[in-house]
Amino acid sequence: MPQTASSVEVSKSFGRFSRQALESPLTITHHGHESLVLLSHAEYLRLKSRDRQVYAIDEVPDEIAEGVRAARAPAEAAAFDNEVES
Repeated sequence: MPQTASSVEVSKSFGRFSRQALESPLTITHHGHESLVLLSHAEYLRLKSRDRQVYAIDEVPDEIAEGVRAARAPAEAAAFDNEVES
């Protein structure tokens, strides 16, 4: 269950909220609006590991290049064939 606390509550009891954030991310509100999320370093690293990697065209790893070559557009995409010049 997501946790939420106001910035005033967090500033008064940072230790307690930081321990809770080790278990589950904490949304911090400011004047009733969600403004920040406090989360564990491990969760931050997990999320960062999902960032996209950018390659130059001649540096794309073989397994990615093969996946792109094997990819096929879904049948629904045929509706847009008229937008491509032949």
